[in-house]
Amino acid sequence: MKLLKQLSKQLFLISLICLSHAAYAASPLVLYTDFGTKDGAVSEMKGVAYSVSSKLLISDLSHEAPESIFAAAYRLYQVSPYWQAGTVFVTVIDPGVGTERLSVVLKTKKNHYFVGPNNGLFTFVAEQEGVAEVRQIDEKINRLKGSEDSHTFHGRDVFGYTGARLASGKISFEQVGPRLAADRLLMIPYVKASQSGNVLKGTIPVLDVQYGNVWSNIPKSMFDRLAVKLGDPVQVRIYHSKELVDQLVAPYQNTFGEVAVGKPLVYINSLMNVSVALNLGSYAAEHKIESGVDWSIEVTPLGKSR
Repeated sequence: MKLLKQLSKQLFLISLICLSHAAYAASPLVLYTDFGTKDGAVSEMKGVAYSVSSKLLISDLSHEAPESIFAAAYRLYQVSPYWQAGTVFVTVIDPGVGTERLSVVLKTKKNHYFVGPNNGLFTFVAEQEGVAEVRQIDEKINRLKGSEDSHTFHGRDVFGYTGARLASGKISFEQVGPRLAADRLLMIPYVKASQSGNVLKGTIPVLDVQYGNVWSNIPKSMFDRLAVKLGDPVQVRIYHSKELVDQLVAPYQNTFGEVAVGKPLVYINSLMNVSVALNLGSYAAEHKIESGVDWSIEVTPLGKSR
């Protein structure tokens, strides 16, 4: 009997410890802005987040200005699969700050949360992960106290504050604000990857900005249908606003060093999409290629190499 009482007491203490840990457990908070790091804007956001909870784990996706909202949307698509369920992404690429555009939180079916303006930023993650629910931020409740007269820094006052409260467990998703119909989420139209005979078509959502590689949204799974072998020649056509601006034939290879220095290749990038590059060179710079909804690409295999 005495042993049972001791065991019961130990189990009770363990339960209290577990509950205590659960109460203080926080999800990762990932910040993505176009603020740069030359001034204090990003630090202000982190200060607000840590004032909500010092237990938060805060990570930076980037604070460099993207080429467009469309490019920023693609960076979220690039990064989000590698973060655990429950992660909160605060995304502030917001040229319409202070206007009537809505402040929202998207919950995806993979249980990621995306906090930011309803301006198309969540186009790719909504498609990739599926929309579970969208809520409008209730700024009467989820806004940094004392910031009511600030109209141009929602990244700190609304998005950062709400994201920190959500990640720390201070509020539930339902406490973010009223539910919105899924079709209220703004989606940017773009050319989806498609196949017509042996021609694959897609868009150039972003460039690999560090190296100048040209990324497409044509997935490896679609490219594999053409049964292209390593070393086979592939024809690539690149269009800007439907005008042909570049055309080349290059071998399909696994990696850059399999062609001579300065030579082009077609390869599958880290997101498992068809891409074009120069070995030790910038394809985009040399061929004056950019990215966005008005840049498209066609890929056609030319048969076996000789």
